[in-house]
Amino acid sequence: MFKSLRGRLVTIALVVLMTGWQLYSHKSETGQWLKLGLDLQGGMHLVLEVDDPDGTMTPEAKSDMIDRVERIIRTRIDEFGVEEPLIQKVGGERLIVELAGIDDEEQAKGIVQRNAFLEFKKVLPTSDMDGALRRIDRAIVASLGVDSITALGRAVVTQETSNLESLLFGADTAIAGDSAAAAASSAAAVSDSIEAEETVLRPFSSLLMVGDVEGTYLVSAADRPVAEMFLAMPEVERAFPREEIMLWGSELVGQAAQTYYRLYVLEEDSFLTGEQLEDATAMRDPQFNTSQVQFQFSRAGGRQFARFSGANIGNYLAIVLDNEVMSAPVIRDRIGARGQIEMGQGTPMEEARDLALVLRAGALPARINIIEERTVGPSLGQDSIEQGQIAGLVGLALVVVVMMIYYGMAGFLAVGALAVYVLLVLGGLVGMRATLTVPGIAGLILSIGMAVDANVLIFERIREELDKGRATRTAVDEGFRHALSAIVDANITTLITALILFYVGTGPVRGFAVTLSIGIVASFFSALFVTRSFFLAYLSGKKASDPISI
Repeated sequence: MFKSLRGRLVTIALVVLMTGWQLYSHKSETGQWLKLGLDLQGGMHLVLEVDDPDGTMTPEAKSDMIDRVERIIRTRIDEFGVEEPLIQKVGGERLIVELAGIDDEEQAKGIVQRNAFLEFKKVLPTSDMDGALRRIDRAIVASLGVDSITALGRAVVTQETSNLESLLFGADTAIAGDSAAAAASSAAAVSDSIEAEETVLRPFSSLLMVGDVEGTYLVSAADRPVAEMFLAMPEVERAFPREEIMLWGSELVGQAAQTYYRLYVLEEDSFLTGEQLEDATAMRDPQFNTSQVQFQFSRAGGRQFARFSGANIGNYLAIVLDNEVMSAPVIRDRIGARGQIEMGQGTPMEEARDLALVLRAGALPARINIIEERTVGPSLGQDSIEQGQIAGLVGLALVVVVMMIYYGMAGFLAVGALAVYVLLVLGGLVGMRATLTVPGIAGLILSIGMAVDANVLIFERIREELDKGRATRTAVDEGFRHALSAIVDANITTLITALILFYVGTGPVRGFAVTLSIGIVASFFSALFVTRSFFLAYLSGKKASDPISI
């Protein structure tokens, strides 16, 4: 088929039609001729690293952790709906994530970075902490000293106080701790000096008030940083009862400036985790108009949940996400494989959907830090596109003018082959679902120059053969034959370099390598097949002795 001129022209026509149809179909589906990369379309570039604050993880452990993180993040982003994200492991400890066309950067960062470790724990009565609170207070005093605690205590004591009982729960609430201390600190007649002394002697328990839900204390929002500092002390952790912990609730309670956080007393061990989760769906409660996430366990998880709930009817169950209590409902009956997480009043539905998404994808095996973040706006990307178009058009116009002036009719044939080449490159990018980036545009322009270079080699060889006095058809055949080895060598060496760049490079470098590789293959086909076919068509109307314009 390729030996006859008609077969060659039919082949070129079919290739052009197929490529054109592919481009048109892609344009109809996506509204774009090509998928644009981060630097052209705008979006986010993140570099992630596994958190290892103690420096105890081996390189092999970090590499394995990054592999697991990559799989989970890829699943999350696929569900999030970002088309063709770049998620690439770099070395053994870092992960590059590029998300083009992102409108809400904070939402995307939350989906990528959130651990989403779901646990179910039993809520314990606060009476279990009575003895522990005294030990905790003594441990803090022994560790920090009275002077340091006095400074902190003054900050606490001088805060404007309010009658929490009348605000939230009525008159039955008392300050946590032993009854004598509670009565003393709640009496209006206690002097400032006595209250300050109480704070020094009870630095932690003086921050706690009995909560509205069994198994909880209330801590003023202003006092939470101090309470968190105390809870993080190793001495305090050792003073806790065995197999008991305290975790913060996710919601503020109270009104206006008088707001409080719940601090839950929980069993340390979880009886169930999100590993047994099969599905999670965001819903809206029609009765209370609140967002919620309904989840379903596997068969084994459902049996485990049913056993626990059946044995703890009347007790409270804490649903913990990333060490924060999302809700703590009372168990009123035996629960099977289904449950729900209440997101609270005012939580947007989008946040519930994001939570359901990360729960379905699974929890990250370790905390992830964002060590580099770069955002490209769409206006900057549009500027890059326009500048690339100008550079490409100017370069192409100069090539066309030079080729036609210097080589005459042969230059005109080369320009026709160059048009086919450009179409093939664009079709190749679409067919390979490649993303066009600014370096990719540079690779495209470079490959245009290489395509022209191949034609220059051929034309110069033909001129040499004509200077030797050969017939026109013979000179053309010999010119293509002698130029073949130089063209093949040049293209193969450049292609090898492009493949190496693709293998070891990241992001923009890969975009350059992909476009350059497609351009090399297309230029090879264009120079040796398309240009020769056009030459054969040009010579078909001439006699063997007729001169040609070259």
